[in-house]
Amino acid sequence: MGDRKPVIGVATSTIPMPNTEFFAFTTGTRSIKSLVTFSDCVAVQIPSVANMEDCNELISRLDGIMLTGGRANIEPHHFGGKPFPDDEIIDPERDKTALCIIPACIAAGKPILGICRGIQEINVALGGTLHYRIHLLDGKNDHRMRQGDHILTEEIFDLRHIVKLTPGGYLNKLVKQNSYLVNSLHGQGIDKLGKGLTIEAVSEDGVVEAIRVTEHPNFAVGVQWHAEHIPSKKNHELSLRLFQEFGKAARQHAKARN
Repeated sequence: MGDRKPVIGVATSTIPMPNTEFFAFTTGTRSIKSLVTFSDCVAVQIPSVANMEDCNELISRLDGIMLTGGRANIEPHHFGGKPFPDDEIIDPERDKTALCIIPACIAAGKPILGICRGIQEINVALGGTLHYRIHLLDGKNDHRMRQGDHILTEEIFDLRHIVKLTPGGYLNKLVKQNSYLVNSLHGQGIDKLGKGLTIEAVSEDGVVEAIRVTEHPNFAVGVQWHAEHIPSKKNHELSLRLFQEFGKAARQHAKARN
C-alpha cells in the first residue's frame, strides 16, 4: 500500500441561503478542484465556527490548509483600521476562524497556501494591516473585479496585469522568470507587512501581490491573484507550480506523520 494522500483543510465563507434565515459554509468548486487536481490532495472543508476552542486540535489532524478567496473583506477591527461603511459585506465567523488557524498552522510547521482573501488573512494574522480600497490611493490602479451586465465569468478571471517577482525570491527561483501576468479581483490589499513575512511579488503600481512566511520549514505562500482559475485554462506555470509545490510539501508532511 502506497503513502496516503495528504489531507488539506480548506477555509469556508459564511453565505446566506436564498429566501431563508439559514446560512451555509461554502468554498468555490474551482478552488477544491484545483487543489485535488494539481496538488493531488484530499480536501476537507473547515467550517467557519467563530467559537472554535482548540485550533491546535484541528490542525493536528490536517497536513496543511488552503485559504481561499471570499466575497467579504476582513473586518478592520482585527488590524486597527477605520470601520467599514454600513453596507459593507462582512463574514465575522470566517475572520475569527482564519485568524485562529493560521498561527496554529505556522506553529505546527504545516504547509499553507493563501489565495486572494487568503493572502490578506495571513498578513493580518501576523500583525499586518490592509488598505480598504486600493483604487482610492494615489498612484494605484483599480484592482477590483470587472463589472458589467455582459461580462462572462471567464472574462472576470482573465489575466490583467503584470506582477514583478522579487529577484532571488522563492517565486522567482520557482519559475525562473522576473515577471508574470495575473488576474485581479480584489478591493483591499496589504498595507503594513506582518511580522516574519517576505514580499515575493508586487504589481507595477506597487501593490503587494505575493508573500511568504520567511522562516516556515516547507511551504507557506500567499498570492493576491486567483491562482485556482489559471492552471488548466491558461497554461500558467506560476500558478500551476504553486499548487504542485504546496502538494509536494503536504505529501512530505503526511509521510513524516505515518
